[in-house]
Amino acid sequence: MEHLIQHFRKDEQPFIEQVMGWQREVEDRYAPKLTDFLDPRQRFIVESIINQSDDLNVFTEGVFEQPERKRMLIAPSYLQPSEEDFQIAIYTISYPSKFIQLRHPDVLGALLSVGIDRSKFGDIRLSEHTIQFAIATEIADYVRANLISIGKAKVHVEEVNGTIPLIQNEEQWNESSYTVSSMRLDVVLGTVANISRQKSQNLINAGKVKVNWTVREAVAFELQEGDIISARGFGRLKVIMTEGRTKKDKIRLQVGRLEQKA
Repeated sequence: MEHLIQHFRKDEQPFIEQVMGWQREVEDRYAPKLTDFLDPRQRFIVESIINQSDDLNVFTEGVFEQPERKRMLIAPSYLQPSEEDFQIAIYTISYPSKFIQLRHPDVLGALLSVGIDRSKFGDIRLSEHTIQFAIATEIADYVRANLISIGKAKVHVEEVNGTIPLIQNEEQWNESSYTVSSMRLDVVLGTVANISRQKSQNLINAGKVKVNWTVREAVAFELQEGDIISARGFGRLKVIMTEGRTKKDKIRLQVGRLEQKA
């Protein structure tokens, strides 16, 4: 396990220890452990650790098609879970969409403001007239009772029944190659977003840049393959792979860019 931990960053250590605790719990009790909603980086860590064990399997579910956030079930190898075992409900938010347009941050802020931790709900999907979100069933009733407005808009929250289609994810990743002088966060962000290094450093220093869903304020933070960068106003970037070096010792990078929808 030690050699595995070396591949992760130092500040991921507490989460790694938590996952190892879950592993021991499942092995000792021989009963499954359901996590809260985890982002892709957290799930990668969970899978890396649990897959070292022959006696355990790990399953994921986020209900939506191609969800970003999912709950995981760490289980003894005999268990084959059903969707119900993940305890996820999908709720829809009705609001006067003729008069007001709600955006993702509005919905996220409203859910957090009723006192819920981000780990208790999954993806938030918006279409022209409706909003849907995934939530842990254990707090679903609380949210339905307490989420009565978003901003100035009065809203009504109810569970989606099986006949209503789920909102599809229409995100598109565009892949391109770039040449960078180093894997520093300010260098890669500046190059891919086509902004000056100074501007990329200002964004990072202002806490407006996340790597793997964690705010990073160190301009010299070293990126690795698989990292997802989100910078406010520039959408998301994904370091797909390094393709070697040029004759001038620059690094060739394959980067995916998720164009930000208005």
